[in-house]
Amino acid sequence: MSKIRILSDALASQVAAGEVVARPASVVRELVENSLDAGATQIEVAVQSGGSALIRITDNGAGMDREDAMLCLERHATSKIRSKEDLAAIHTFGFRGEALPSIASVSRFKLVTCQPSAPAGTELEVHGGKLVAVRDGVAAPGTMIEVRSLFYNLPARRKFLRTETTEYAQVEQQFRLHAIASPHAAFTLIKDGEIMYHLPATTDVMERIRGLVGDELAMRLLPVLEVERFNISVAGYIGGPGFSRSNRQMQVVFLNGRAIESPAIYHGLREGYHTALMKGQHPVTFLFMRMDPHAYDINVHPAKKEVRFHDSQSVREALSRAVSDTLNQSRALPQGHATPRAFLPVGLDFEPEPSLVTPPMVEQVSLPIPAAEQTSLRRDWASLPASPAPLPISNRPLSDPTPVQPENAKRKTENAAASDYKIIGVLNKLYVLMESNEGLVLMDQHAAHERVLFEKMRRAMETEGVPTQRLLMPLMLHVSPRDYELLSRNLAALARLGIEAEPFGANTLKIDTLPTFMTSDDPLALMNSFVEELASLSQRSSTLRLGEDMIATTACRHAVKANDRLRQPELQSLLLDLLACEMPYCCPHGRPTLIQITYSELDRKFGRRAPG
Repeated sequence: MSKIRILSDALASQVAAGEVVARPASVVRELVENSLDAGATQIEVAVQSGGSALIRITDNGAGMDREDAMLCLERHATSKIRSKEDLAAIHTFGFRGEALPSIASVSRFKLVTCQPSAPAGTELEVHGGKLVAVRDGVAAPGTMIEVRSLFYNLPARRKFLRTETTEYAQVEQQFRLHAIASPHAAFTLIKDGEIMYHLPATTDVMERIRGLVGDELAMRLLPVLEVERFNISVAGYIGGPGFSRSNRQMQVVFLNGRAIESPAIYHGLREGYHTALMKGQHPVTFLFMRMDPHAYDINVHPAKKEVRFHDSQSVREALSRAVSDTLNQSRALPQGHATPRAFLPVGLDFEPEPSLVTPPMVEQVSLPIPAAEQTSLRRDWASLPASPAPLPISNRPLSDPTPVQPENAKRKTENAAASDYKIIGVLNKLYVLMESNEGLVLMDQHAAHERVLFEKMRRAMETEGVPTQRLLMPLMLHVSPRDYELLSRNLAALARLGIEAEPFGANTLKIDTLPTFMTSDDPLALMNSFVEELASLSQRSSTLRLGEDMIATTACRHAVKANDRLRQPELQSLLLDLLACEMPYCCPHGRPTLIQITYSELDRKFGRRAPG
């Protein structure tokens, strides 16, 4: 007797449902995508009990006649593709023809649809994959789909659903993604009979983002002006330095209108933020990519959320450049979240002088560094180039970049930027309190000095290389054939980082020198981690980035500490140097150096109303 059997249509649909329908949010994704593909400009999503009891999607799209309504419940029935060539350039959201029959096979399913010119609509009911009713329906033009009792006929699947709160959070996330990707459509989300979101159609993406995340978060986003690189355009909004999350929930990238995931995207964003992002944190992004559909494959994941790029390096570089250019051009201060306790008048150890009403223009002075470390620092970085002139802090939009200052105006520009702040004290021997036209500004003296030293050391590394120390005994580094080939291609770049290496037998490199500031009890383990970082760099990234983690550690070690008392001229000098940095608002580890608490935020905290 044969052991191989053909699955029944009902069982095959349930197997497909296991890939397409993982939870209520999966149903919402598939049905909303169908609504958008049908040209809907009004979409309502209603759920009960996190979506396990009811999911209802109502739209004003094109609708279907009875024949199409019946066919759409057949497996692999779709209006989205006609030939294999169509698979190479997908222009729609749904295309496999599995979503509706899969959903209907694991729920009590109801579809009511009507075309704009039809005298009557069609109503279908399907329970567990079995058609139980077909009748004329009275409905407005468009389609309404109800999915009740999800997985009622698959108890094993139903028990794996999480709590109602968790399932609803996933539904809301899908709603947010589609609402942001398609601002031209009005979206409404109803939870257990209560309207959670009502978003009118708009042509302004920021208006849609603001409606979903609120004014406070939206105000902290930086606009990414649309630029095309490698036939890939990138535009949207990103969080500034020091603005991040512990998860990727707000790290959103859309490709031709579809929210996607890809290692190339994660690496590109990480490279773009680089030292502006703390390790373990994820950026806040609402980015929109456009590229030729032939340049990627969306047909590699059942949920269509992962893509495979034909040239992932170009995608990575386009995202990285868009993010880094935006961060480098932005001069907006990070906003703080003040609490009353933060403003108690205790711990002030610097008494302002009358002359600080207008900050004096002081010459730069050296900041205190422990004597034991001064010799090491001078040995490692004997000659550091002067800081470049800063850009004035303003609300100038990115489309109107600050003009390059003439050489004789650089110092005036630097002083003008610093004069926007009036130093009023130091809190807890760490936080420098300053007054600006916008409100209260706090500077972390350790993080600020870290950023200043880091950029000076980095410029020295890029222009002159780094000081080296010759090892008493050469270090033999044994690596895999792939890593050996990678290192062999980058020997010149490693030499500029102070690592002189040469081939020494099969898959082995002999290392004769290391940077003087590379300290480790286990240099071999340090080099192995170095190899991993080199492998993670994109092909177009500068190999000099490999040394930045090391100089960031060095800068941290030599920067002024929390308990170091600084005199007023030293604080003023630190502020001048910080504002002269390329990335002044975070330390090389991604922590903020400056935080602003606006007067309006202080007024809210103290219960004051704005005048008028």
